[in-house]
Amino acid sequence: MNDRTRWATAGIEQVTSSIHRIPLSLPDAGLKAVNVYAIQGDDGVGLVDGGWARPGALDELQAHLAELGIALADVSTVLTTHFHPDHYTLAIELRRHTGCPVALGADDRDTIELIMSGNHGMDAFSSTLRRGGVPGDLVQRNLHSSADPDTYELPSTWLSDGDRPKAGGRELLAIATPGHTRGHFCFADDDAGLLFAGDHVLPHITPSIGFESIGQHLPLADYLTSLARVRARPDALLLPAHGPAGPSVHARVDELLAHHDLRLSRCGDALAAGARTAYQVAQQIPWTSRDLAFAQLSPFDQLMAVHETSAHLDVLELRGTARLRSGEVDEYEPS
Repeated sequence: MNDRTRWATAGIEQVTSSIHRIPLSLPDAGLKAVNVYAIQGDDGVGLVDGGWARPGALDELQAHLAELGIALADVSTVLTTHFHPDHYTLAIELRRHTGCPVALGADDRDTIELIMSGNHGMDAFSSTLRRGGVPGDLVQRNLHSSADPDTYELPSTWLSDGDRPKAGGRELLAIATPGHTRGHFCFADDDAGLLFAGDHVLPHITPSIGFESIGQHLPLADYLTSLARVRARPDALLLPAHGPAGPSVHARVDELLAHHDLRLSRCGDALAAGARTAYQVAQQIPWTSRDLAFAQLSPFDQLMAVHETSAHLDVLELRGTARLRSGEVDEYEPS
């Protein structure tokens, strides 16, 4: 175990006298765990994010809460940062057991309803990848969704930007931060200098961008705007969904903005060298913190890399440094 992974296995961490970080294990070897934050207060216990509804997960959450003297029935609300299964579905399972309300960002509604219908949005996502120039057989063999419709229901409350939900008696500010998903929210406690950041700001990895295929939006442009919005707020202790608590939201946001500036520059260089599709550009730039070649990524991660590259090319077009020629396969060229 190294310092970058210890957060996932070291057990409960006390953040403040009334807030604890509870890492719940995940089947994903990369992410390792998801943080659920338990906030104890006068009206019971509020959770920020719920975890992934899979066999044994509710028992794991119950055991960790018991270490803090908390019963499942003591949980009075769950504020979820976004709809992804590792954040939302265990909150729904908890509601099925105890009736506690669950809140979610309103702009995740369309995706939730699509998942509940059994569609998952994979048809639209497949089309997006094919327009990016990905060979059809690579898409067909490797595109999949981890969202199980049986684990999803609509939330009790839809959150809007500026709402002030309570968790454990503590009033938090709901901040819309679209990008990772369209309906992603962070929750701020400005008096205590805390930001529950979900997947918007992570200490060790850069979040995937807009893994959705409904509606017209530019996920990376949204994400960069959301980062700038958080950066403009007072600095705070970073309470991420994956990774340890960190001393400064601002410091990590600056690193994420620099990362995307570099990736935008590399995408522009690939266009200048003759690449034209998102697939071609993705093959010419390094990936992950280890600067892996595209061919070294797993097939599914290659699809995610092309999707992210498409998002960066859209921002280059928005900024006027690339031109898009739409067609059966979209092509970009330097402006």
